[in-house]
Amino acid sequence: MTETVRRGKPSKIDELPDEIKKKLDEMLRDSGNSQADILIAINGLILEAGLDEEATISRSGLSRHAQKHEAIAKHLRETRAATVALTAELGDKPTGEVTKLILEMARTQLFKAMQQQMLNPESDAAVDLDTIKEAMLAVQRLESAADRNHKREQEIRKAFAEEAAAKAEESAVKAGMTAESVSEIKKSILGIV
Repeated sequence: MTETVRRGKPSKIDELPDEIKKKLDEMLRDSGNSQADILIAINGLILEAGLDEEATISRSGLSRHAQKHEAIAKHLRETRAATVALTAELGDKPTGEVTKLILEMARTQLFKAMQQQMLNPESDAAVDLDTIKEAMLAVQRLESAADRNHKREQEIRKAFAEEAAAKAEESAVKAGMTAESVSEIKKSILGIV
């Protein structure tokens, strides 16, 4: 039994001009606005834009859009919270937070796909070995990308520290500092890396 996916008729909100939709979403993000206030303001903008009365939105339409908006916002908040937690758990490994997020999202998606395959009653209830191999290869590639990112970040930090040390040495010599003081400054800067 296969399900067909149909594209529904776009809502009135989907058909609004971009600037009005943007204002609507801004108002929804501000928890100080009630839906009644938002409805009045947005319908006012619709009429001011020269659209006819048919283009105004209803309370139920706004409510549906607000629910979709909140579901997306909730998902983003959960993803951010998970990223922060993962970043804390992974410690101070110098890969960027975005890289960590991408790696964890990919791992999660691979896990979900494998779990779904196992839980799907129409499947053999066993994960295909090729699927596992592909999943492991994908994780290996992601880890390799993270490692390259880490090495690149280290190279950038080292180059920046060397440049900063050279500039500091030049300034210190011009200022008449002793060779020992200049050497200490360079060691401090290069010690950061």
